[in-house]
Amino acid sequence: MTTTQQHPLGSGFGAASTAEEVIKGVDLTGKVAIVTGGYSGIGLETARVLHGAGARIVVPARDVERARKALEVIPGAEVEHMDLLDPASIDAFTEKFLGSGRPLHLLVNNAGIMATPLARDARGYEAQFAANHLGHFQLTTRLWPALVAAKGARVVVLSSRGIRFAGVDFDDLQFEHRKYEPFVAYGQSKTANALFAVEADRRGQAEGIRAFAVHPGLIIDTGLVKHLDPAVLQAAGALDSEGKPVRDPERQLKTVQQGAATSVWCATSPQLDGLGGVYCENVDISPLVTPENEAAWYAGENTPGVLPYAVHPEAAARLWEVSERLTA
Repeated sequence: MTTTQQHPLGSGFGAASTAEEVIKGVDLTGKVAIVTGGYSGIGLETARVLHGAGARIVVPARDVERARKALEVIPGAEVEHMDLLDPASIDAFTEKFLGSGRPLHLLVNNAGIMATPLARDARGYEAQFAANHLGHFQLTTRLWPALVAAKGARVVVLSSRGIRFAGVDFDDLQFEHRKYEPFVAYGQSKTANALFAVEADRRGQAEGIRAFAVHPGLIIDTGLVKHLDPAVLQAAGALDSEGKPVRDPERQLKTVQQGAATSVWCATSPQLDGLGGVYCENVDISPLVTPENEAAWYAGENTPGVLPYAVHPEAAARLWEVSERLTA
C-alpha cells in the first residue's frame, strides 16, 4: 500500500477557517455519520455541520438524556447509549448499528478526556488510554463491516498537539511500574490516536476505508479542560486576566467553529480523495517536525507539525496488534 506523504497540500484554508466554510459545496445526502462526543463542544459542531450538508447523524453517548437535549438542534439525530470505558456497552452499540444493515460512511472518533487523575476501567487499564484510544479502537474495529459496506468510508480520529508529552510506552502502557503523570498519560493516548489512523488507513484502504488524525487546536470552552487549573491556562495565555478565553487561531486558540473545521475537512473534503494515514491541523496535512524546527515546535503553538514518532508505521502496526489483544 502506498503511504500519503506527511506534508501540506496547500488546501486554501487555514487556522481561522470554520467547519461551515470547509464543507461548502459538499453534499452528504444519504450518508451516515457516527460522531462520538457529538453532543458537546467541537463534537456537537462537527455533527451539526455534517447534518447541515445532508448526513444522518448517530451519536453514542454515556449520558443519553443530556445528549438528547443538546441534539435538539439537529433534527432526526439518533442517540444511543455507549461508554468508552465500558467494553460491553461498545459491543452493544456496534451490534445494534450493524443490525440496522446500514453502511457507515463517516466515523468521527471525537470524544476524549484530558489530564485526569489516575483512574482505571473495569479491566484495570489506565483511563485516558482506555477512553481515548482503546474504546475508539474497539468501536472502529467492530464497525468495520459497515465501513466496508459504505464503499468509500472515512475515519477521523481526534489526536492533539499533546503528542508532545509522550510517545507510546509499550513496556508500561497502564502505568503499573512508572509514576502516573496526567499529561504523560494524555500524551500517550493522543500519540496512540495518531498511530491508530496510520494503521487503520493501511489496513482499510484496499476496502475503501481511509483514516486521518486531527489536531483541532486548543478550544477551552469545552469540558475537556475541566481538570486543568485556570491559573495554568492563564499562564499559557489561553485565558485573559478576567478568565475569558483568548482567541488567536494562529496560536491554536480557537473557537468551537474553528476547532471543528479540520475534522469536517478530513471527513468530507474531495481534496483528500485517494489520501489517508496522515495527521492534519489547520485544515491541511501537517508537515513533519524536523530536527531544524523541533525547538520552535516545542517552544510555541505557531509552528505546525507532527512528531515523527506519532506517525511511525512500525509503531502503528505494533500498537494495533497490542490493542487487538487488550480488547480481545
